[in-house]
Amino acid sequence: MKHIEIYDTTLRDGSQREGVSFSVVEKLKIARRIDELGVQYIEGGWPGSNPKDSEFFLKAKDIDFKNAKLVAFGSTRSPNKKAENDANLKALLDSGAEIVTLVGKCSAAQVKNVLGVSAEENLNMVADSIVYIKKQGVKVFFDAEHFFDGYKDDAAYALKVLKTAEEAGAEMLVLCDTNGGSLPAEVTLAIKEVKKALKTPLGIHAHNDAELAVANTLAAVETGVKQLQGTINGYGERCGNTNLCSIIPMLKLKMGIDVVSDEQIAKLTKIAHYIDEMANLSPNPFMPYIGTSAFSHKAGLHVDGMGKWEDSYQHIDPKKVGNEPKTLISELAGRANILNRAKELGIELELKGEETKNLLEHVKLLENKGFQYENAEASFDLLVQRARPDYKAPFELVDFMVIVEKRRRAPTRRKVDDQVLAEAMVKVRVNGEVRHTVAEGSGPINALDRALRKALKKFYPNISKVELADFKVRLIGETSSTAS
Repeated sequence: MKHIEIYDTTLRDGSQREGVSFSVVEKLKIARRIDELGVQYIEGGWPGSNPKDSEFFLKAKDIDFKNAKLVAFGSTRSPNKKAENDANLKALLDSGAEIVTLVGKCSAAQVKNVLGVSAEENLNMVADSIVYIKKQGVKVFFDAEHFFDGYKDDAAYALKVLKTAEEAGAEMLVLCDTNGGSLPAEVTLAIKEVKKALKTPLGIHAHNDAELAVANTLAAVETGVKQLQGTINGYGERCGNTNLCSIIPMLKLKMGIDVVSDEQIAKLTKIAHYIDEMANLSPNPFMPYIGTSAFSHKAGLHVDGMGKWEDSYQHIDPKKVGNEPKTLISELAGRANILNRAKELGIELELKGEETKNLLEHVKLLENKGFQYENAEASFDLLVQRARPDYKAPFELVDFMVIVEKRRRAPTRRKVDDQVLAEAMVKVRVNGEVRHTVAEGSGPINALDRALRKALKKFYPNISKVELADFKVRLIGETSSTAS
């Protein structure tokens, strides 16, 4: 059994994803939820780079973290300056974090072309910064930026940087695939060489530019690293970072490494979706382990197999990560799909029954016309209910009419004020009683909605609580778009 530490950098590296920006309040909420997951470290941000991160660390002091330790991130001292006079290092100490992660260049080419300093000065920057932070009683993790690229370009210098950090007192040396282009075999080879030369525990920080961040992280685990850095949902700059929502289940469920408890990993899906909400992002339904489609079953053969043996088309029990299986209804469905979905509604159908056969044929006919029930569970539910022999419609639509007209008001000195008016008339019958209502709205659909609600409210008062949260328009007729 290996001992592996999980280091979450969603609040810092993850927030560098395009379109993502967390407020201080959101960062505090996210930190609490990540702590529930049971990770060992939460990187709160870079207090020396912006006031928001400084405020976060100030307010985070009031949080009683149950599992994680808060980490502050920053760079080594500026070139040709003393560590004690460096504003960035001072901000890291002022954050109050008991651990600081310092990032320093580990590539000779980066030192020359980006930092613009000598190779020796870069070594001094690494050593001075670590020694200074350590003297203040704070632990230091060293993020070796561009390590794997630097190792391929100049292995001797890359190792020299790590050796300098080790001698300065760094507690963890984190090897970074900053550009995200390394292959698992390259990662394995480089880590083996580092382990021969150094004694300090190693970590891995992989980016996903070649879609290998998870693979490279697993390769690092197999080679003996002790710390894994990543983000929830794989957030990060460019193509993102190692996805902790994939790594954590792989370590625990596939490799038997208890990085978190059974209770904690069962919260994974819920926490991942919560953080998506905080980031104002729609959860990726196809994300392994936590996606809503990660355990969906569409082909009739698959659904039939699932009905006989739950493990027939699932690599894990989805409940272990807080997810659940889903049966999809489509033109590829078989009778087992219909049975399973109906069962979820509390309706028992017979596999070879006429009702099941008719439902399946009806779904396939409608899908052939362009309708889609795969992500419209409620619409399929209505089909099932209407197919029941004892079904009684809650109301009958007798007729309706919509008028849309443009009215021009009297011109003023500034402009001519045009008004578009939509008016709908609806006539419905409920239990033999006919209701005839009229309503105006912002467009024909809104007018119809208001008129229908007005007609039905007397019989079904709860309809006033139903609101449209979101909608998507999909053209049914592919050859007559405007007619659709």
